[in-house]
Amino acid sequence: MTVTRIERGPAPAKLTLSVNETELTLEIEPRVSLLDALREHLDLTGTKKGCNQGACGACTVWVDGRRVLSCLTLAVACEGRTVTTIEGLHDHPMQDAFLACDALQCGYCTPGQIMSAVKLLEEGHAGDDTEIAEWMSGNICRCAAYPHIRQAIKEVRDGARH
Repeated sequence: MTVTRIERGPAPAKLTLSVNETELTLEIEPRVSLLDALREHLDLTGTKKGCNQGACGACTVWVDGRRVLSCLTLAVACEGRTVTTIEGLHDHPMQDAFLACDALQCGYCTPGQIMSAVKLLEEGHAGDDTEIAEWMSGNICRCAAYPHIRQAIKEVRDGARH
């Protein structure tokens, strides 16, 4: 599919995003991050604003099936692409595994952790604890639930959660 890029200046402009399999049109300035567009303009608050500098991973979403930090991604760069947030992840075994393994404490980082964990498995980077820790290193949990997060990932990897 070819997307025609429209020249935009600093004034708000119409933008159509495909989010969680729904086409949504909003009017925003071109410098608005995908994170702020999701949370403040589309009321999709599952994606969290942690550091707002790309260091914590709380804002992880998928764009065209790849993990991205939505705080560092401009919303206008996602026009014509598919965006998936935690709200678009329905009844995934990873969600059940996080609950069963107590892989959350305060829960703030959990949406980004889950979005990364699902992709980590799809990418084939869940061989052992060291590999899981390496490929999840972009997602910080200040409550230190890392052993439980790794356990949840392994349970889904091993088919213990369906």
